[in-house]
Order: sequence, then structure tokens, then C-alpha cells
Amino acid sequence: MSLGISARPAGPKVLKGPERVAALLLAMGKPAASKVLRHFSPDEIRAVTKSAALLGQVSTSQIEALVEQFAANFSSGTDLIGNASEIEKLLSGILPPDQVAEIMSEVIGNANRNIWERISGVSENVIASYLMKEHPQTAALILSKVKPSCAAKVMAQMPPGLRNGLMRRMLSMKPIVDETMKNIEATLHEDFMANFSKNAGADTHVKMADIINKMERDHMEDVLSDLATIRPKSAEILKGLLFTFDDIVKLTPKDRTTMFDQIPPDRVVLSLKGTGEEFRKIVLSALSSRVRRMVEHELSGKDPVPQRDVIDARRAITDLALEMASRGEIVINSENEDEASVF
Repeated sequence: MSLGISARPAGPKVLKGPERVAALLLAMGKPAASKVLRHFSPDEIRAVTKSAALLGQVSTSQIEALVEQFAANFSSGTDLIGNASEIEKLLSGILPPDQVAEIMSEVIGNANRNIWERISGVSENVIASYLMKEHPQTAALILSKVKPSCAAKVMAQMPPGLRNGLMRRMLSMKPIVDETMKNIEATLHEDFMANFSKNAGADTHVKMADIINKMERDHMEDVLSDLATIRPKSAEILKGLLFTFDDIVKLTPKDRTTMFDQIPPDRVVLSLKGTGEEFRKIVLSALSSRVRRMVEHELSGKDPVPQRDVIDARRAITDLALEMASRGEIVINSENEDEASVF
């Protein structure tokens, strides 16, 4: 079972305490780690096991740094992903089966406690896309466990026939035995952690684009111009990842409406100060009739507005667009040949 997640890019995870130990043990592999774990107390094993279960992906460079710190001599050619199943393999044969089961039950129970809340926070488009590839019974089970508001939004993204079929399955669903549910939750948890870790800080260009997006316009252009002369390929990649206020016209009409539904009218008014007629017309078409009349009335006024307020309003809107895109709610930089920036 696998669940694709759009997560906002972040830097490499900083390993602390038991996480460092867990990373080294997983990198060692079972034979060497088994010898080390025999010297741990039960409480220490629990602490390391909990950390390993939530560890996620650890890069080769991070492992090498840990190895240097501990002055050990071993090589690691690949990244590793810490999860419950990997640490359970290490514990098997070192501790009695009942003790392993007790520890893993505690670890997985804690790790999965909020798994359904986390799924409920994922974009309905992403969940719907995933569920439509799953067996209907699996899809029905997941929908029955997430928050009702989330399930309703996901259902709205599905074809009527599938939606009605899933509803019938949910109504007739029998209770799932604890062991089966634990396995499902553990799988979902690992998928969430693995996908998040793979996306978090794995692409330097994504992280840099996030920084450049928040720069002043003239600073942004200066940085890209400098990069274009030194690293033209990187500059080209970054340009494709950027989203400025001008790029609103590149959104599909549906995505524009989805985004502007979440923006206060006064912010829309500020952001449109000084824009061209065509650009303004495209934005106004994304607003409801009531809000559009309100915005048009405010824009007809001649009261001066500080340029700083205009810049802040536009930046708030572009930040919202990037956040919504990271959650899969809209698609930015989708080339729309019928509309182009008027700036």
C-alpha cells in the first residue's frame, strides 16, 4: 500500500540522541547491530526502537558524519530509511519474541496514534487519486477512518459510480480485527514517513526556489541573472519552479477560483493596485459576483496606497499559491497559451 503525499520541502533532519544511535544501528545491519544491542538495557532498546520507527530517510552524508563523530570505520554506499519493520528485524533473535512483540506493539501504537489525522490533512485530490488505484474495499476502509469532512471532500472528487459503490461498502463494512488494523496503520505510517523524508530537502533547487520566491522582485531578477551566467542549467530549473504574482494568469480558471476563494477581498484590492486592465480582468473573473462588485468599487477609488502594502498583499497571495500547490490543491506554472502576463 502506498500513499503519495505532497509535502512542503524542508532541510535535512537533524539527528539527536537516540536517533543518532538508531541510524548507526540500521546502517550496521543485523549482525553487527545485534552485538551492540545485547549491551543495551530494555529502556534503552525501547528509546532507540521508538526513534528508529520514526526516523525516515537518512542520507549517506549524514551517516558518514555520524561515523566520523564516533570514530568508527565502516562504509555506507546508500541512503537508509528507518522504520518499524527494519528495527523489528534487528531485534529478532536478540530478544525473546514476546519482548520484541511488546516493544513493537508499544512503538507502532504510539507512531500510528495520529495517522488518520495526518491523512485527513492531505489534499482531497491526492487522496482521491490514490484511492481510485486501490481495491474498493481498501478505499472504503480508509474513508471510514478519516475525518468525515475529509471523506466528503474526497468523495466529491470521484466518479458517481465509484462514489456510490464506496458508500455502500462503508455502510456494510464489518469491524476489522485489531491485528489487521495495526498492519494497515503501520503500512500507512511507513508510507507517510518515507514519502515525507524523500521529499524533505532532497532537491536543492526546490529549496532555493522557495527562498527566491520570497525575495523582492529586483533581488529575484538579480539572483537569477547572476546564476544564468554561472550555472545556466540551474537557473533554468529554478525559473520553472518559481511563482510570482504575474504568474496568476497562468493558473487554470478553476485553480484561480479555488485560490481566490481563500483570499480576503481587501487583500485582493491591495494586490490589484497598479495592475493592467487585462490582468485585473482575469483576476476579477475568478471572484464571486458579490466580491467582484466590492473589489471593483474599491479599485475605482483614487485614494493613495503605500507601495509596501501592495507588495505585501501580492507576496501573501503568492505564498498562499505555493502552499496550496504543495498540498496538491492547485497546479502552478501550468502553461496556459490563451493567457499571458501583461506586466
